[in-house]
Amino acid sequence: MEDLTLIDGLRRQLAERPDATAYRQGERRLSYRDIEALTNRLANALAAAGVGRGSRVAVLTKHHVECILVTLAACKLGAVCMPVNWRLAAKEVEYIVNNGEAPFLMADAEFLPLLEKAELPGVRIRVCTTEGTALPSLAQWCAGQSDRFEPVAADTHDAALQLYSSGTTGLPKGIVLTHAGLLSTSRVVSREWKFDHRHVLGNPLPVFHVAGMTMLLLTLYTGGQTSSYPEFDPRGYLRAIGEHGITHTFVVPAMILFMLQVPEAKSFDFGRLQIVAYGGSPVSESVLQQAFEVFGCDFLQVYGLTEVSGPATFLFPEDHRAGDAELLRSAGRPIGGGRLRIVDPIDLKDLPDGQVGEIWIESDRNLKEYWRNPEATAAAYPEGRNANGGWFRSGDAGYMKNGYLYINDRIKDMIVSGGENIYPAEVENVLMRHPAVADGAVIGVPDPTWGESVKACVVLRPGATADASAIIDFMRENLAHYKCPKTIDIVEALPRNPSGKVLKRVLREPYWRGQTRAVG
Repeated sequence: MEDLTLIDGLRRQLAERPDATAYRQGERRLSYRDIEALTNRLANALAAAGVGRGSRVAVLTKHHVECILVTLAACKLGAVCMPVNWRLAAKEVEYIVNNGEAPFLMADAEFLPLLEKAELPGVRIRVCTTEGTALPSLAQWCAGQSDRFEPVAADTHDAALQLYSSGTTGLPKGIVLTHAGLLSTSRVVSREWKFDHRHVLGNPLPVFHVAGMTMLLLTLYTGGQTSSYPEFDPRGYLRAIGEHGITHTFVVPAMILFMLQVPEAKSFDFGRLQIVAYGGSPVSESVLQQAFEVFGCDFLQVYGLTEVSGPATFLFPEDHRAGDAELLRSAGRPIGGGRLRIVDPIDLKDLPDGQVGEIWIESDRNLKEYWRNPEATAAAYPEGRNANGGWFRSGDAGYMKNGYLYINDRIKDMIVSGGENIYPAEVENVLMRHPAVADGAVIGVPDPTWGESVKACVVLRPGATADASAIIDFMRENLAHYKCPKTIDIVEALPRNPSGKVLKRVLREPYWRGQTRAVG
């Protein structure tokens, strides 16, 4: 019988392999039996604290194991886990936690000083992932609870996870993903990556990314093992691939580059490694070719979005092995019953092969809604919903050729740096608060390591003086560092059209001349 909820997968593994290792993090190992007992105790503690169906519970953590425990415990109550990006500034964390109205917040010890700067009036319960702080640890907080709990009845289309992604207005939006959508991702990944209970998945991705979470959920669906690495260290991860018997892994291209830069990279044991999946940002052909030679395994590219529960297309291993340079620049083909259209973003008419337009995605993995934002939800589905999930506007621009998707720009001005989505409007809002700045615009420019990096073009106020480093320091006090400009150009004026809109295409053009612009 097909799983209808994430908890169904846990139940299957309990029946078939209760003592098999589900998650490994350092020296710590948890079996499926352990996961069941721990999440039951946590569900009882949350229920006693008033958390119930529809509640959001927030986590600010690098720890994969604690995050999946909170996620599953929440699901047993009909509640929803909300992983928060730990790279954000205090005010950004404050907005997200308050927007979700989370009564519960778990955080790592290193983030407690950040939380002291945030006003979180709705949070009634605070716990730490580990012991040794003024807060109870997660384990201490639920230690006295029963290890038996009967999950509430849940529909497959109920919310199971809520991730946040900044919108073009600068305010983050809560992306609500369902049991059905997340299970669909597990099904297609298991099938197409040939991953089952015999395999070990290496997961070095953060839990606030959809890929980090879906890789954790793959364990529950398949009965395989996840080996987690909350702190990515290139040399350490290369060593772990052999020592921990990793057969599959999903990384962003910057991680591949960092591993290839380890001088002795070729000397590590990759004998059991079958697939390196990658996505989230562009990767150069030279880096990819070097990776083929070092790892000696199959490669698979993923193009997707948080809004589609992760993957929309795969460029399969056989496509990589074909040695076709043009094909390697594509994002692959639709997967798991999904379909693509290329649509004129102005008149919303379908475009023929080879013509660039906005990528629309129809999939049973599409988001349920943007949390308490019906206007944004309606805008994402111009034609409404249908039995197959509805046609979702991706905001990315590309074209189709011979059944393959090619992405060559963005409808929106989003910057992708090292797999992180950065929205210029959000950065510009902070930039314009600097007392010396009269006008400013933020663009993405090529970066050999991160794919793109953030650049600001700034017009100073008459009589004002400020150098680039001072402006960058100001930005870093008010915004997550990865969103802040790495470089700033002081200019006399910004190019604008007759209606006053900044011509970012003109600003970008000198930096992208001779470059192939793409997204992952």
